[in-house]
Amino acid sequence: MIAALLLAAGTALGGFADLDAVDRQVAVFTGFPVGAVGGAATPVDRRLKLRPCRTGLALSWRSAAQDSVLVQCGDPDGWRLFVPVRRAGPAAPDAPAALAVKRGDAVSIAVEGDGFSVSQPGEALESGAIGAWIRVRPVVVGKGRPAEMHAQIVRPGLVSLQLP
Repeated sequence: MIAALLLAAGTALGGFADLDAVDRQVAVFTGFPVGAVGGAATPVDRRLKLRPCRTGLALSWRSAAQDSVLVQCGDPDGWRLFVPVRRAGPAAPDAPAALAVKRGDAVSIAVEGDGFSVSQPGEALESGAIGAWIRVRPVVVGKGRPAEMHAQIVRPGLVSLQLP
């Protein structure tokens, strides 16, 4: 309630969206801090004067290449930003990619299809970098559920299965 009052007061006084909060949410979404490989390339431009978002922000990858994050304000007159993600520079051919998930890590297993997404806790049975396919096991294995499956690493702590 206090946050709603502060937000309303900021709006009444002509306040703007908290860009530091946007940076923090992008860092949580990507799993990496601003400036780090995999995180936002730079902080959101402080010259932006965006309306405060009353309904909250929605974050998603702009494309399958995961080269920028789409940040959208859900208000009817909301705004949207594209935040570029810092990519790794050219690596030596024999240099291993940084591990995003290690064997034994707790992961969230997301199963996604046309118009839906569900997730469940799981455990990584192999290590891998972002984009790699690894074996994972749901924490709760029940009748009819596979004991292990292959999923693609999206970011640290998150693997995904795409259904056709």
